[in-house]
Amino acid sequence: MENEYNESTEGLVKLFRNANQELDILHKRLQKEFQHLYPDNANPMKLASRIKKVQEDVSSLKEECPKLLAAKQDLIDKAQRGLVESRNLLKCMQSSVGIPFTGEDEDAFANFKQVIDEWTDQTRSKTGNEPHDSDSGDLNRLLFSAIVHSD
Repeated sequence: MENEYNESTEGLVKLFRNANQELDILHKRLQKEFQHLYPDNANPMKLASRIKKVQEDVSSLKEECPKLLAAKQDLIDKAQRGLVESRNLLKCMQSSVGIPFTGEDEDAFANFKQVIDEWTDQTRSKTGNEPHDSDSGDLNRLLFSAIVHSD
């Protein structure tokens, strides 16, 4: 099938074809010049492409942050519940057989609580939020806020 153009548009089509060819030639010359002037990792064209990709990746990561933070918080909550339950069960078992509960057991629990408290303090310091009794279980919101505002 032949492309038929109106006589009045033939000149315009020809002009666009020539402009397209000239732009392709210019693009190739710029690429060669950039490759010659700049090392691979400093090529402005490649840097612009990498910046665009990083921006897309950041956008995608921001969408995934709440899921990751929810999973992290769930893991912390389960570990804390499991540790408390295990500690209480151990105390009960030791008292039933007459073994005194040692300070080492309390130290492990205190260390865990200290790590959780430090994490809470760190996320609050990044967001500027003061501790409240109502938000003690929702570190996800605090951490997400800290991550997003640090961009």
